[in-house]
Amino acid sequence: MDIKSLQMFQHLARSLHFTKTAQAHFVSPSTLSRMVQRLEEQLGCNLLYRDNRSVQLTEAGKKFLHYADQQLEQWQQLQQTLNKQQVQLTGKLHIYCSVTAAYSHLPPLLDKFRQQHPLVEIMLTTGDAADALAQVQQQTVDIAIAANPDNLSKSLFFAPIAEIPLAVIAPTITCKVQQLVKQSELNWPNIPIILPEHGPARKRFEYWYRKKQQGKANIYATVSGHEALVSMVALGCGVGIAPKVVVENSPVKDRVQYLQNVGDIAPFELGVCCLKHRQAEALLNAFLATIAD
Repeated sequence: MDIKSLQMFQHLARSLHFTKTAQAHFVSPSTLSRMVQRLEEQLGCNLLYRDNRSVQLTEAGKKFLHYADQQLEQWQQLQQTLNKQQVQLTGKLHIYCSVTAAYSHLPPLLDKFRQQHPLVEIMLTTGDAADALAQVQQQTVDIAIAANPDNLSKSLFFAPIAEIPLAVIAPTITCKVQQLVKQSELNWPNIPIILPEHGPARKRFEYWYRKKQQGKANIYATVSGHEALVSMVALGCGVGIAPKVVVENSPVKDRVQYLQNVGDIAPFELGVCCLKHRQAEALLNAFLATIAD
């Protein structure tokens, strides 16, 4: 069993999606399927339940995943030991973060990392902050800047870097929403709300709104990303909960206002996240070391 086969099976066992794993390893789904068949022939048992709709690990598959994790960790430790003998690290480090984090929190981390490891190529992907942990778990990226969820998966390592306060924001332009939030007592069921599609901010809103006990929320729209949420509020479409760092870095920050006396919202713990079993890899370990310095 070669390292490449173990790496592909490890990814497939967690993604449970042949196409995603094939794309991540630059092979065709049929090539990936043949690789799994070879492993099953060598082991004399089925590793996966497969049909046209889903893929699931068998009990043997779960045991083989544990074996693959151990073997790949030993391989990574060996690579790390050998890399220490090199003058400088080389390779590619794939990082995922939101657009806001790309200019609010990532620059000082990258500056420090590049000073120590100038030959490492940084591959940056930006997107919805709520998707950051999934990107790491699916091994689409190596590291992500993400909010610490209420229940962090045991497979993930999280290193905190900042506390991010949240606030309820409303438009400053003359519009119906602005008139509604000017009232001395806010009638929340009448106020249109803009929400993230998913993620910690959505859960923060649901908990915050339940405490008000004012009936069903008036959901105007759901959006992907806090940046889009701030823009829709600025256009007068509704109010929403957003991290203050996103508001302060938004090009439309002058068109939104923070609502006062609307109840406390727990802040986010922002940090750098990677898979635990990959912490020992040379590039990931070097990047995490820059946070600890």
